[in-house]
Amino acid sequence: MARVDAHVIQPEEYIELPELTDEMFARARFSKGGRPVSANPRVLISLRLPADLLEKWRATGPGWQTRMAERLKRVT
Repeated sequence: MARVDAHVIQPEEYIELPELTDEMFARARFSKGGRPVSANPRVLISLRLPADLLEKWRATGPGWQTRMAERLKRVT
């Protein structure tokens, strides 16, 4: 990789690159990537909880926020 990083592109190397045309741009497809849009998106809120309660949830491991949300759904 050091050799690749050290390479300086010379003017004659630009000949290898095709000229971009309007037709090429018309055929191009762009994707933002990421997750698909949810039918039921989450809403960011600010909520103050006791530190010991929060630590107990975090101690349950990855996914604790989802489990907390599921538990709250059952309460309501």
